[in-house]
Amino acid sequence: MTEMVMDGIGPDASLLLVDDDEVFVTRLGRAMEKRGFEVRTALSVAEAQRLLVEKTPAYAVIDLRLEDGNGLDVVEALRDRREDARIVVLTGYGAIATAVAAVKMGATDYLAKPADANEVMAALLSSGEQLPPPPENPMSADRVRWEHIQRVFEQCDRNVSETARRLHMHRRTLQRILAKRGPR
Repeated sequence: MTEMVMDGIGPDASLLLVDDDEVFVTRLGRAMEKRGFEVRTALSVAEAQRLLVEKTPAYAVIDLRLEDGNGLDVVEALRDRREDARIVVLTGYGAIATAVAAVKMGATDYLAKPADANEVMAALLSSGEQLPPPPENPMSADRVRWEHIQRVFEQCDRNVSETARRLHMHRRTLQRILAKRGPR
């Protein structure tokens, strides 16, 4: 273990990983332990909240969608227990609306899956003062359109009719768009 890695983590290296994909959370846990973190894992919102009561971690990586609820509930509970915690929301559903919601709830950063341990480490330890480098693969125009539709859809509490009205499109057209998987 290098001193630089340990210095970046700080005196409290406790890390909570919350994801319902057991293989992923185990693999990420091992990788983060090698980087100097003291890792505990949870596969559900209930398990994560129980672990928060036992010991509130300095760092957390939380999946947004879990089988028994929303990862934002864990973000909120952690933020209530420890304001200085560094929280990264990690999800396979990379919509701008959910990123905004996660940051408003107290997340430090937001990463879309698949994210490797180096990206997670950088997000956990970033100071937020400098701009990140430009993306190697920026979003396509189709992806930007999809993200905008998803943001408006979330703002309308997932009401298709209201979203269609605000986007000035036919409701059935919007339903077809929402039924498809997002573009890359």
